[in-house]
Amino acid sequence: MRTLTRAVVVVAALLALAVFWFPLWSYQLEAPQYPEGLGMSIWIDRIGGQLNTINQLNHYIGMKHIDPDALPELRVMPWVIGFMCAAGLLVAIIGRLSGLVAWVGAYVLLGVGGLVDFYRWLYDYGHNLSPDAPISMEPFMPSMLGRQEVANFWVASWPDVGGIALMASALLAMAALALELWSRRQAAGA
Repeated sequence: MRTLTRAVVVVAALLALAVFWFPLWSYQLEAPQYPEGLGMSIWIDRIGGQLNTINQLNHYIGMKHIDPDALPELRVMPWVIGFMCAAGLLVAIIGRLSGLVAWVGAYVLLGVGGLVDFYRWLYDYGHNLSPDAPISMEPFMPSMLGRQEVANFWVASWPDVGGIALMASALLAMAALALELWSRRQAAGA
C-alpha cells in the first residue's frame, strides 16, 4: 500500500476511538411541562442522561423500560470497536491490499448491522406498547434521525460526537481503499 493510504487508514482507525469518550447518539425531548427539555445519550457502553425520567414518561404510553443492562450491544460494542481500531492499525503496518479490503468490508458490514440493530431496537420500543398503559396510543416508529412529535413531546434524534467520528472513520476507511485502488490503476496505466 502507498504511504498516503497507510496514513489515511491510521487516521481512520484512531478517529474511531472517539466513541470511548463521546456519546454515539443523542435524544432531546421538549414539552410544555419540561421547558428545559430532557436528554438521553447513547454511549458505546451505556445510556446516560435523564433516563429515569424518560422511563417514567414512557411508562404512561406503554413503552418498555429502557434498561441498559438488558442491551447486549452495550457490552459487545467496546470490544468490536477496539478490535476494528487495532485491525486498522495492523492493516496500515502490514500494508497489503487484501487486508485493507477485508477491513473496509468488515467496517461497512458492522456499520450497516449496527444501524439495522438500532432501527430494530427503536421499532420494538415503539410498536410493542403495553395495552394496560394509562394513556392509549397507536404504535409508532421512534425517530432514528430528525425531529418528530410524539403525544405532546417533540423528540429530536441526532448522531453525537462519537457517532459522527465513527461515521467519519468509516468514510475515511472507504476513501483509503478508493485511493489505493486509484493509485494502483494509475501506476498500471503508466
